[in-house]
Amino acid sequence: MSERSRGARAARAAWLAYWGAMRRWHRYEVVGAHWLDAPRPALIVGYHGRPVAHDLCMLQSYLHERTGRFPRAFIHQGFQHNAVLRAFVEGVDFLTDDAAVREAVARGEHLVVTPGGTREGCRSSLTRYRVDWGRRRGYLKLAMRHGLPIVPAAASGVDDTYLALNNGDATGRRLGVPHGVPVWLGVGPLGLWPLSPPFPVKVVQHLGAPFTAHLAPEVGRDDDAIDRLHAEVVGCVQRLLDTATRSRHDTART
Repeated sequence: MSERSRGARAARAAWLAYWGAMRRWHRYEVVGAHWLDAPRPALIVGYHGRPVAHDLCMLQSYLHERTGRFPRAFIHQGFQHNAVLRAFVEGVDFLTDDAAVREAVARGEHLVVTPGGTREGCRSSLTRYRVDWGRRRGYLKLAMRHGLPIVPAAASGVDDTYLALNNGDATGRRLGVPHGVPVWLGVGPLGLWPLSPPFPVKVVQHLGAPFTAHLAPEVGRDDDAIDRLHAEVVGCVQRLLDTATRSRHDTART
C-alpha cells in the first residue's frame, strides 16, 4: 500500500487495538494457524457468526502480530466515496474492487470472505452453527480466477456472543429496508447490540487444510462443476464448525 494518511494510520491503529482487546475478552485461540504460513496467498473462507465476523477480525489481529501479514477483507465500494470512511477503508486495507484484489494477490496477501454474510450472521438464536451460503458461489469463482487455494475457517463461541432475537434479513425485507440491510436485534450483557459488548465467551478459531480441487486444470467452469465444488467447500466448513463446537462442549464437561 502507498504511504497512508494520518487518518488511515489512526484507523489502522484503532482497529488493531480494538480486536487485540477482543482477543483477550474472548480468550481467543487459533488451531491450524500453520495452514497460513506458506508464502503463497490464500482465500480464507469462513462461517459468519452473530452479528459480526468477530473471529475473522481477531484472526487479522492475530496474524498481524504473529507474522506481520494482514488478511484483506472485502467492503462495499461506496465506502470509498465518504471522506471519513475512506480513511477507514485505507487504514484497514479493505478491498473494494477487482483491481485491488489483483494487487493484493500479487503482493502475496491472504484474502478473507464470509459467503454467508448477513444471511448467516443475522439469524435468530434458534439456528446456530449451521452453514447457510445458499447459492453464493462468488468466492469460488474469485479463487479460481486468481489461482488461490481456499483455507476454510470456523470458530466455536461465535453464535453465543449475543442472544439473537430475530432473523435480521427477514425482518429487513418485511419492513422494506433498502439495499438488503438487515434489522437485527441482539442482547448482550449490558443490553441491546450494538450498545452492549458481546458476552465474554471463549472463541477458538479452527483453520482447515487448504482446499485445492478447484485449481485442477481438468476442472470445468460450468455451473454443474461450480455447484459440486461449492458443496464440497460448504461441507469442509461445516465439518470444521462441528469440530470446533464439539471441542468446546467436551472442554466444558471436563
